[in-house]
This record gives sequence, C-alpha cells and structure tokens, in this order.
Amino acid sequence: MTKSTNAKPLEPPPAKDSSKATKSGPPLQKVFVLNMRGQPLMPCSQCKARKLVDAGKAAWIKHTPETIQLKIATGETKQDITLGVDPGARHIGLSAATKKDELYAAEIETRTDNHKLLSERRDLRHARRNRKTRYRAKRFDNRARPKGWLAPSIEHRLRTHLSRIAEVMRLLPVTKIVVEVASFDIQKLQNPDISGEEYQQGPSLGEYNRRAAVLARDGYQCCYCHGKSKDPYLEVHHIESRRTGGNAYNNLVTLCHTCHQALHNDKITLNRKRGSSFINTAYMNITSPKLVERLKATYPEVEIAITYGYITKFERDTRGIAKSHCADAFCIAGNFEAKRLGAYIFYKQTRRHNRKIHKLTINKGGKRKFNQAPYELFGFRLFDKVSFLGQVGFIFGRRRRGVFDIRRLDNTRIAEPSYKNLKLLRRRTTFLSELRTK
Repeated sequence: MTKSTNAKPLEPPPAKDSSKATKSGPPLQKVFVLNMRGQPLMPCSQCKARKLVDAGKAAWIKHTPETIQLKIATGETKQDITLGVDPGARHIGLSAATKKDELYAAEIETRTDNHKLLSERRDLRHARRNRKTRYRAKRFDNRARPKGWLAPSIEHRLRTHLSRIAEVMRLLPVTKIVVEVASFDIQKLQNPDISGEEYQQGPSLGEYNRRAAVLARDGYQCCYCHGKSKDPYLEVHHIESRRTGGNAYNNLVTLCHTCHQALHNDKITLNRKRGSSFINTAYMNITSPKLVERLKATYPEVEIAITYGYITKFERDTRGIAKSHCADAFCIAGNFEAKRLGAYIFYKQTRRHNRKIHKLTINKGGKRKFNQAPYELFGFRLFDKVSFLGQVGFIFGRRRRGVFDIRRLDNTRIAEPSYKNLKLLRRRTTFLSELRTK
C-alpha cells in the first residue's frame, strides 16, 4: 500500500466484537460516549457502539480510548462514578468505577528530563550573559515569587496530574474524586531511631557549612588516596552530578586536589556510590496537598475526598489484588464489588518540541551541526501512531531515505519499514497511548 506525502489521520476503525472472546473473563475496554454537545455520557459495550455507528447514529472520534459521539438526542441517565487517583513522581494510576463495573483504568508514565533540560537552559543563559552583557549587574535577587509559587519541574508534574484527570472528566460524568495523599518523614527514613530534638540536629550541626561537615565526617583526609599524594588542599566532590544529585550530604565526598583533577580527567575511578535519594519523596510531600487544593478549585461541583497509603495497602492485601498503579487507583476509588476491566490504557508522556537548534560541540572547521531533524518526513512525524502489517506502533526514529523505526511504548522494536508501507492512525500528541492487558 502506497502512502502519499500528505498523510492525514484516518478515522478509527469500528471496534471488533469481543463479547465471545471475553465471556469467561472481564471485558477489555469500554467505549466512551459523548452526546451531541460533546458532554460525557455513560459508556457502552463495543458491540453496541459498533451498531450505533453502522446505523449512522454515532461516529468514531477517537481510537485510544475508543470514543464515539452521538448524532441524535437520547436520554442521559447517569450513575455515580468515583475516580481514584494514585499520584506519583514517575507513574500515575487512574481508575473510574461505579458500584458494579470499572469503566476506566489508566497508567501514565511521566517525563523525567525536566530538571535536566532546565539546568541546561540555565547554564546556556549564564554563558551567554557572561559573553554579551558582562557589564550588567545581577538582578535575580529582585524577583518576587507570587503566592503559591512552585519550582518549574514540580509545577510541570502537577499539571500533568491535572491534565490526565481532566481527560477522564471529558469522557465520564464523574461525581467523586478520591486522591491518595502522602506525608513522608524523610529524616525518619534516613534514621529510623531519630526522635525529639534530634530532628533539629542535622549532619551539619556544629559546623560552619555543608562543606565543613563533609570534611569533618571524612576525617580531613582524601577518600581515594588516604593522604598518599601528600596534597594538603582538600576539596569536596559530587558523587553524582550536582544537576541530578544536588548538594545532599550523602552525595559529597572529600578528595585532595590531585585526585580530584585526576578523577575529572578520567585517569582514576572512584568506587563509591551515594546513599538513597529522596527527591521523589520530597516531590510527593509538596504535590499531594497542592493537587487536592487545585482539584477543589477546578471542579467545585464534584466531591473531592482524600485517603492514605496505608489504607490502600491494607485493602489491596486483604482482597488479594496484585500490586500495580491501576490496582492502587482501583482500591483508592473504593468500589471493591465492581467488576474490573481486563485491560488498561498506558500513556507515555513525551517532549513536544526540541528547542535546541544547534549541537553544543562544534565540528572541525568551525561548522555548527544542526541538532534538529526535519519536522515532517514523507508525511510522517516523530511519535506518530502508525500500523504496519496489522501491527500498531509509534515512530521512534526516521531516516532521510524514508525508512522509519517502529516501536511499541515498551521500546519493543516492530520493524523498520519504508514509508510506503505505513498507514497513519493518529498524529503525535504529548501523551502517547496504547491498550495493555492486565
């Protein structure tokens, strides 16, 4: 099958009748229904959706999740639907259910490159200002942060939660949202025996600053050569880069100047690992209450409730439910008598744009190499959802000659076919989606 260069998304095909295949088990997926005004109604089975489309009473508007929109006015009887939200730093679990059936289940894998990209942008801006505006006085102390300000990386992840919840609200008439909130004692995680005044006595107690505390901890001796280099100058080295590990106490180690330079010149190797990182724990402490606060402001007509992690774990273990983000969200929703779906929608959040025009490394001859690939090649774009010989995947790589690297969201490679053999199903979006069985 040939493909023109002006490829356009195709209308999702009618769903296959899965009633026979799922008589002994739970249904794979519900079909979501919107009325003529685009407002959500109660979902229906795949068989009923196909009959409505064949009769001209509805039209397919989305492939994953399968969604139809009615062309005729119908009754709008609704049931109470509870949406369970399992927040997370890297994964989010969602489950919407009535007392009888689970209607929606999803797991979202969020982006983890935000902090790295923000740090790169900061470094590039500092270098540019040093080259072009060295006369200008520093002004970063003059910035007044508004009330409720959050760090950009945390704000981005918080908005990711809100956007996925909003997607469910557009598909289902949800009447209640239950969010699992968390409050972690980071100092207790680091030292289980801590109590009382010890909370106010950190590792830098009695020292001038963090550097002095690290030097004192290591006995004012290089942790690599142990004083064999006879170098009297001691420095503090980041085991992980400061960009990813920060200035955490367990991420710093004492090295002499000689060993420190040799380490950065790749002449020696430091066989030392940092301790546990509590970045995601701190993120959850900040995000959970903010998420509940913004949900109440965004959906004043919907009941917003909270639960706690120990309750979720107790219910999951008591009922023998396997651990997963979708399962946690199902327990959070609280409708334990509902018949669970046999599949869930997996979303992978991707970067929308690459704003770096050129690579930082300049080739010989002073030539700057472009960092961006063509936006569209033979009518296809990066992360477009396509089908090849009956298999559905996403474009993860492109070649100028028209060969594409097709993979699933778990990075399983399907094939590397020519653009002539590809069929476009859906243009790329920020959240790539595929249906997975439980």
